[in-house]
Amino acid sequence: MEDTQPDLKWSEAFAVLPPSKSAPKNLRGDKILLPQTALEQLLAASPRPPAPSNSSFTSYDPFNPYARSQQAAHRDTSQQLPNPLMFRLVNQKNGNAVYAGIREFSAEEGEVALGPYLMDALGILPSDFGNEGTDDEPIDLESDMVHDAKPTVTVHAKQLPKGTYVRLRPLEAGYDPDDWKSLLERQLRESYTTLTKDSVLSVRGVKGEEFKFLVDKFLPEGDGICVVDTDLEVDIEALNEEQARETMRQIMAKAQPGTANGSSKGGEIDVWKAVEGQVLPGEYVDYELPSWDRSRPLTIELTGLSDESSVDLFISPKSTRQRALPRDTEHVFGNFSPPTDGTKSIIIQPTNVELENAEELLISVHGYPSTNASGTPVSFFLRAKADTAQGSNEKPIDLTDGDARSPDEEQCTNCQQWVPKRTMVLHQNFCLRNNISCPKCKHVFKKGSPEWDSHWHCEHDDAFGDSSSSKTKHDDVRHTERRCPACDFTAPSLVELALHRTSVCPGKLILCQFCHLEVPQEGDPLNPSAEVILSGLTAHELADGARTTDCHLCSKIVRMRDMAAHMKHHELDKVSRPKPDICRNANCGRTLHGVGSTGAVGAGTAMGQGPGNELGLCSLCFGPLYVSMHDPEGKALTRRIERRYLSQLMTGCGKKWCGNEWCRSGRANLGLESKGASAQAALPLVKPLVLSIPNLQEPMHFCVDEGSQRRRKLAEMIAGEGVWDFEWCIAACEAASGDLDKAREWLGNWAPTR
Repeated sequence: MEDTQPDLKWSEAFAVLPPSKSAPKNLRGDKILLPQTALEQLLAASPRPPAPSNSSFTSYDPFNPYARSQQAAHRDTSQQLPNPLMFRLVNQKNGNAVYAGIREFSAEEGEVALGPYLMDALGILPSDFGNEGTDDEPIDLESDMVHDAKPTVTVHAKQLPKGTYVRLRPLEAGYDPDDWKSLLERQLRESYTTLTKDSVLSVRGVKGEEFKFLVDKFLPEGDGICVVDTDLEVDIEALNEEQARETMRQIMAKAQPGTANGSSKGGEIDVWKAVEGQVLPGEYVDYELPSWDRSRPLTIELTGLSDESSVDLFISPKSTRQRALPRDTEHVFGNFSPPTDGTKSIIIQPTNVELENAEELLISVHGYPSTNASGTPVSFFLRAKADTAQGSNEKPIDLTDGDARSPDEEQCTNCQQWVPKRTMVLHQNFCLRNNISCPKCKHVFKKGSPEWDSHWHCEHDDAFGDSSSSKTKHDDVRHTERRCPACDFTAPSLVELALHRTSVCPGKLILCQFCHLEVPQEGDPLNPSAEVILSGLTAHELADGARTTDCHLCSKIVRMRDMAAHMKHHELDKVSRPKPDICRNANCGRTLHGVGSTGAVGAGTAMGQGPGNELGLCSLCFGPLYVSMHDPEGKALTRRIERRYLSQLMTGCGKKWCGNEWCRSGRANLGLESKGASAQAALPLVKPLVLSIPNLQEPMHFCVDEGSQRRRKLAEMIAGEGVWDFEWCIAACEAASGDLDKAREWLGNWAPTR
């Protein structure tokens, strides 16, 4: 049952800080900034719980040295504020009200800073501030015009119940993100303390899009709820039937591409056969390659291309560090170059670091939006194939001189072809009259041909081409500045922008290992913190991993980002742990000193429940042999052990499940011939066992209960696998009470392997 917090009564009017001054505060959601004096007033107004009834003092005197026992109670019962703090904001001009949470008490005296969500809910417009707070226009001191005052809101302390249900209605049709749950969890956890009925909730998508919802219904009913430390059920329903139909139409249209005049649908491919597709200029066709031979080079190849600048190929390995689909502005591997003989490809070596921990390869075929595009789809064939590594037995390195020529051949100085010497004069006359060679790339063209007229070389790099469209594309891709949409970085080219967005960009999507959501990695790409560099975590994971959790082994409270190092300490502790001492009885499945479910060896002895003997038997096996008599030399104990052996051999224990080979009943259950049916026959058999009592390395053979015997058999079975020592298997079966799965789990957590 939750503790009921006393109601906090406090209210104050504040002037709203202009948006130009509150923007640097980066206020998101319902967070506000209040001045320091507001905190002092809240502390003064906070109710104090009554003192405990068993107190021997009527009041606490902080200057009384004999009242130390009351000091802690006084400190705990005074100046307690509700957690979290919530407020009701009311616009004095129009009466609009909204609930909010506190971010910090750092505002200027008499002012409150609000974010866009609260400004919109209160109906405060930028025009309500006039020119106040800007330096663009000077103030005319001779004018009689009275400047409007800042908008004023009244802030009331108001605690809200924790919400259990909320219904959201989208304000536009077509909302269809991949995961509503992750978006709402992240947005509410980071930016909201409360939700107000009939307010507009803005949710930012992972790709920068914005979804707006009307907050329509709550449980418990009211005009506001608290969304901190609560399990909130969320329903998303359309505003009306027309919006629902339009949303379904848009979703179905996205899910059914591949029409005759549109782009192909894409999908999953393999390394066995090529797939045929088509793509419209400006669109993408996405494919996934889930498996391939990771020990060999992989070639992703596009064939059947005609236009040298029509189609581009992008690839991104999907892992926890790369989640976005490959695009021209965001890809790991890309090929913008014109095709050679209708083919363009990307070769990925198996040692490439980008393939580390890759779940699959995301492949995108992009129709480049050229200015003279006709709008018709471009067809292609996509193939993924595993190549043979250069230098292997199947593909040896050729060290022979491939350019060896016959002494009767000569090279033409114009077209660089090798022709027989006897026809060189005729060849050169024809070649010089009809062909021309580019002095830079040595490519040969026909004089006056369109290819020669359009042939170009870039003045900034070694690129060249044979058409004006390829020149335009090259300049656009390689020599046009691009601004990152997620940060302030400006790249000199599209290739550099793609490298930035897949490496250090704070907007790069990752799969957080702590919250298990697809989120931006955050951080400062130009000045990363030392913790980010040393830990190998992203800035988001560093902050999210600061949350604590209980270690499932030792129950210590550990930060989530430190859990891996903490678990390594457990692994190191396991290596140096000594084997537990097990009962000397060959039929018993217990340890001498007991074990605990949390790996504690010797737990029984630590609680005063040790074996209580020097024979090496556990307390249960020694129990029938114990008598309260003075026996310093152990002669009486030896006689009791001898009588028990004789009793087992001559009469047995009478248990149907007994498997003791030194028991008449056990031998009958095992199908063995009985031995020592009489005292005369049993005494010679028992004598060696009695003589071996002082030797603690020799086993003893007493009948035990069914559970202990079953645990012994289970431990022998696990030890036979050769992973753990037999003593640890006995301890695991004892801690798990004979459960095989729990015993294996206990061994994995606490026992060192061989």
